[in-house]
Amino acid sequence: MTIDWTAERTEKLEALWNEGIPASQIGRELGVSKNAVVGKAHRLKLPKRQSPIPSKSREAEIIKLDGLGAGMCCWPEGEPGKPEFHFCGKPAVASKPYCAEHCARAYVKSSKERPKENKTTEAA
Repeated sequence: MTIDWTAERTEKLEALWNEGIPASQIGRELGVSKNAVVGKAHRLKLPKRQSPIPSKSREAEIIKLDGLGAGMCCWPEGEPGKPEFHFCGKPAVASKPYCAEHCARAYVKSSKERPKENKTTEAA
């Protein structure tokens, strides 16, 4: 099926795209498929969008020492010397070497820093 991309229809696509409206919703408003919207946006060189589907490639990626960079969590995973040994690699908390999850494990407040429990003793 060929879609008649009139100037009016193209302008509406551009306006909705720039507002951040999802391609599927733009398609419903224009009476075309989501793929038609995405294809036309590509041909018009409109700004690319992040996929709404979460990427698992980062999670599946094994970060070895040579792949560890600035701003990456350097929490070790596994046993050093074994082939499966790697580092977390998630984005690190600012000014810390670990991500939020590993900071919570690594930086435990000492008993001096913890709030004291209000202990009441009953007189006998």
